[in-house]
Amino acid sequence: MVNFKSAFVFVLQSIVVGLAVAFLVVLVRPDLMPGLGAENSGPASYADAVSLSAPSVANIYTKRLIQENGTTAARPRFRVDTAFASAVIIDEDGYLVTNYHVFQDEPTEIRVQFSDGRIAEPVIVGLDAETDLALLKVNLPDLQPVKLARSDELRIGDVVLAIGNPYGLSTSVTQGIVSATGRNLYQLVTFANFIQTDAAINAGNSGGALINSLGELVGINAAVLAQDTGTEGIGFAIPVDLVRGVVEQIKLNGRVIRGYMGLLPDDLTDAERLALGIENRTGIMLMEVYEDGPAAAANLRAGDIILEINGEPVYSQHQALLISASTAPGDSVDVLGIRDNVRFRTTITAGERPQGLYDSPD
Repeated sequence: MVNFKSAFVFVLQSIVVGLAVAFLVVLVRPDLMPGLGAENSGPASYADAVSLSAPSVANIYTKRLIQENGTTAARPRFRVDTAFASAVIIDEDGYLVTNYHVFQDEPTEIRVQFSDGRIAEPVIVGLDAETDLALLKVNLPDLQPVKLARSDELRIGDVVLAIGNPYGLSTSVTQGIVSATGRNLYQLVTFANFIQTDAAINAGNSGGALINSLGELVGINAAVLAQDTGTEGIGFAIPVDLVRGVVEQIKLNGRVIRGYMGLLPDDLTDAERLALGIENRTGIMLMEVYEDGPAAAANLRAGDIILEINGEPVYSQHQALLISASTAPGDSVDVLGIRDNVRFRTTITAGERPQGLYDSPD
């Protein structure tokens, strides 16, 4: 019995001493313990993400001939204006996505340079001013397309990297986080729930890639606030979910075909909702119903309140715009509204949104 107690005490003392030694080792040299070293403590570098996606980002160089001020038509003098931008390879067939505003002033020369040094003159497949997107195509083999993520899965605080060609500094990478999603900037484009990020986006980054920490594309950088030199840490990218739809339509039709209901909505204030007896935050007011448009044909009038479109509660004019644009010409759109404190239902047959309709939300 005595020998058993002695053995038990010896084993217990050995365990205590061993734990104490292990604690000191972890405290002084944590790198010696498997799973506790710096290499396993998290992503200390985003080099892998960049190496996956950077070869998919190309540089765009444009030239324009601009007539100098003070010269006449009889004796004009011109200067060459050069600009930088970026583009992203989206498939192996040679399609690239960039921004519409890169070509807004109709450059006389466009060249695309890829990460392997090859240079090509792209064909402009289609432009969509209302999302600030453009689709290009080059005839080159062995292109490396980027992997597309889903921008609707982005969370505020997610790490993102912007890759592009700012000021001609090719394959520049900046890092930040997602500051916000669903930013609606009507003064810039009609349809884009922008991703806001504090990753630095400068002139020349336009059309470049916004990627996640896995090297997947989540947005196309727009650099829309680059003109405001007093703004820091506020950049915007077009979400890749929107890019998919625009690219598909341009490939199919050469342009984007959107639905059109022929109405001009406005948001309701809380006071207006209270006066109308609307208990939740739904509802928009029709400021105008365009003559001979689809909404007018459905007997809608200015001053009507719209509560639902196709069974979906409507909370804002921007939401109504997106619902309208997501329809196809000929689609039936069910509307629940209020007129003179009486609820009613009607059906709009969507038309095709006219090209260049930028002066009103719908």
